[in-house]
This record gives sequence, C-alpha cells and structure tokens, in this order.
Amino acid sequence: MGKTLACKDVGVNCDFVITGKDEADVLRQAAAHAKDCHHDIQITPAVQAKIRAAIKEEGGGCCGGSCH
Repeated sequence: MGKTLACKDVGVNCDFVITGKDEADVLRQAAAHAKDCHHDIQITPAVQAKIRAAIKEEGGGCCGGSCH
C-alpha cells in the first residue's frame, strides 16, 4: 500500500494531494510541488518534520484502513 499527503494536512490552503509508493517518493513529490506552487514556503527541517507527520497510508481512513 502506498502513502499520501494532502497540502491541507500541512496547513497550506491548497487542494493538492500527493500519492506515492513510499515516504521518500511522497517527499520528493512534495518538494517539487512546493517549488512549483508554493514559492513563499521554505522547506526547513521543521517543515520537513510537519510534512512527514502528515503522510498517511493510502486508503488509511480513521483506523489505518482496517474499518469494515
């Protein structure tokens, strides 16, 4: 199962959602998206930590995807 990241989950007013195969893939895509669309945001270590904390399992829902 892959990973997802929504800009809104990091506190950015943006509807963009990234889907990747793993955390590293999502982080690469997030950096590219930030460079292209969020010129005012610097990717500092604190921002990286916030991004990592907001990455979720794809289809994860409320309880890690185990809801029935």
